[in-house]
Amino acid sequence: MNVLLKNCRVLDVNSGLVTEADVDVKNGDIQTIAKNITAEKSQRLIDLQGIYLLPGLISCHTHLTIVFPFNLSDPNEDPAISALRAYRRGQDALHAGVTTVRTVGELNRADLALRKAYSYGWVTGPRIFSAGLGVSVSGGHGHGFTAEADGVDDFRKKCRLDLLAGANHIKIFLTGGIAHKDETFSESQMCDDEIEATVQVARSKGTYVCAHVGDSEPIMRGVRAGVRCFEHTYNLDSAAANAIKKENGFIVPTLGVTRSKDWMNSRGFEGWTICKAVSAGGDHLESIKTAVKAGVTLVNGTDIPPGDTDDGASIVVREMEHCLAAGLTPLEVIQTATINAAKLINSDCLGEIKVGSKADFICVASNPLENISHLRNICFVMQNGLVVRDDRE
Repeated sequence: MNVLLKNCRVLDVNSGLVTEADVDVKNGDIQTIAKNITAEKSQRLIDLQGIYLLPGLISCHTHLTIVFPFNLSDPNEDPAISALRAYRRGQDALHAGVTTVRTVGELNRADLALRKAYSYGWVTGPRIFSAGLGVSVSGGHGHGFTAEADGVDDFRKKCRLDLLAGANHIKIFLTGGIAHKDETFSESQMCDDEIEATVQVARSKGTYVCAHVGDSEPIMRGVRAGVRCFEHTYNLDSAAANAIKKENGFIVPTLGVTRSKDWMNSRGFEGWTICKAVSAGGDHLESIKTAVKAGVTLVNGTDIPPGDTDDGASIVVREMEHCLAAGLTPLEVIQTATINAAKLINSDCLGEIKVGSKADFICVASNPLENISHLRNICFVMQNGLVVRDDRE
């Protein structure tokens, strides 16, 4: 559909400058950004009346099929059930302004089926960059919903199978985490040769490896092996942060994982899980502050479904508020869910409002650079040139 968005305040997420302009959209792409564009006869005109126009949000740590509480997960679940749950989560995310997700391990590779359905136009939902199943050691942190491997050759094979199925990147699990009672953030679940093998396979196909990891020593091993992106980093010291920065790596903090007690209670999590998550919150925040001081590129990701709500806001916006508490400026917070995320997923047509980019937008009435919490009040969502949501008065 061809659309002309009139009277926008366009936020440049690179510079933070706000410009009054119209945005001409054709076939889902941004054609022109200028003042006083005249609408064509066949074009739909939407007058945004001076509200702020931002790029659609990108969430880079999403599990569309995950079950809460964790103990209700069924590794032998019917793939149709997995796909339906993923579809619903995708709809919630899109409504919240998340026009693109990077999935990091899905039961039955349901996200790949959903991505195919999107491509044929059968259903709508966020654009998907997929890790397929993800690969973990036998009985490791991803047990029950990942491909499990042991030894270098087995890791190579499972990674290749994920890529053959259509994965855009590889997800591995370097340490334990919060989901299992007997795991710790520091325990290493992969040997160096296994990590290096996954990186070799990913690079052979022009892509990268992201890793679930808790502690600094396994992070350093991942950096040395060539892992590009580190998820969670609950206990990060300055040496590990500087090592990631030196290699131009990324961190997806998922700060909400350790500070969403009310949400966890509402989803029926066991008491020990909530206690383990919340007790890690202080160290987790300090770790991300260390990453900010080192200048590491941070990327928005929630682990919790981004379209869920907590404390009256969508989880994706709550994550942005948590990143503000870690020391980012409002502009830098917005960049975590726009240009930084686009750079991580290797896309030059997402994450900013420029000619040639996809027409993925959100709108808010007040300037989020003045208060990031203005993003709690998203009133308009467009994806690929199609209006997803319009709550303007």
